[in-house]
Amino acid sequence: MDVLNPQQRHKNMASIHSKDTKPEVLVRKYLWRLGFRYRLNTPRLPGHPDIVLRKYRTCVFVNGCFWHGHEGCKYFKMPKTNTDFWEKKINRNKERDMEEQKQLAKMGWHCITVWECELKADKREKTLENLAYTLNHIYLADREKRYIIKEDANYDLAAEAIHSFQTE
Repeated sequence: MDVLNPQQRHKNMASIHSKDTKPEVLVRKYLWRLGFRYRLNTPRLPGHPDIVLRKYRTCVFVNGCFWHGHEGCKYFKMPKTNTDFWEKKINRNKERDMEEQKQLAKMGWHCITVWECELKADKREKTLENLAYTLNHIYLADREKRYIIKEDANYDLAAEAIHSFQTE
C-alpha cells in the first residue's frame, strides 16, 4: 500500500526532472575537469542524448536505475501498486533506449550508458575513470582506422619529390 495520498504522490512524481539530474551533473563536471568538451541534450540526434562528444562521435546516456529498468540493480524495484502501468512504462523506456541506440550506431555514433547506481560514492571514481578511458580508447581507435596506410597499396604521389641540384 502506498503511504502517500494521490495528491502527494502526484506532487512527488511531478518534481522529478529528466535534465540536470545529480548523476548527470556529476558526469558532466568530471568530463569537463578532464578537458572533454560536449553538448547537452542535442535535439538533432535520436533520443536527445544527455551528453554528446562530437570529437569522439560518442553519446553518453546517464540513466536512472528505476526509470530505465536496470536489471539486477538493488535500486530498481517494480512498484507494488499500479503494477501494469509501471511495467508498460518501464518496458517502453527500455525498448525506446534500444531503438535510439541502434539508430545512433547506424549513424556512426558510439553510445555509452552510465547507470545511476554506478555513480554512488563507493563506485563513482572507478566508473568515471572507466568512462574517460573508454572515450580516449574510442578516439584513438577511430583515428587509427582513419589514417592507416597499407604498405602494399599503389598510391600516386600528391606532389613531386624535391631534387637537390649541384651547381658548378
